[in-house]
Amino acid sequence: MQKLTNKEEEIMKILWQLEKAFVKEIRAELTGDKPHYNTLSTIVRNLEDKKYVGHEAFGNTHRYYPLISKDAYRKKFINSSMLDYFDNSYKNLVSSFAKEEKISIKELKEIINLIENKK
Repeated sequence: MQKLTNKEEEIMKILWQLEKAFVKEIRAELTGDKPHYNTLSTIVRNLEDKKYVGHEAFGNTHRYYPLISKDAYRKKFINSSMLDYFDNSYKNLVSSFAKEEKISIKELKEIINLIENKK
């Protein structure tokens, strides 16, 4: 599974939400500066080449749908980030959030409760 660009991830988030969409529907969901229709179409076709999306043909137009689930992509991305940036350690990941004050003590206690109750 190849890493996606920021724009590709943005498009995938829209496809995961819509489940199936034509390029014009994807474009309508984009926020901020919207790429030209042809540019967006090229990005979607690149996602198809990378095996992230498939399509159904309706004459000359295509309706695209995700081939990879959001959960599968998230797991791959998290595992890759864990390996690359946190020495494959969840402790290092959570510690990083705690040091940067991105996670509260209450949230950490909730995580501990989840772990303890799962056993």
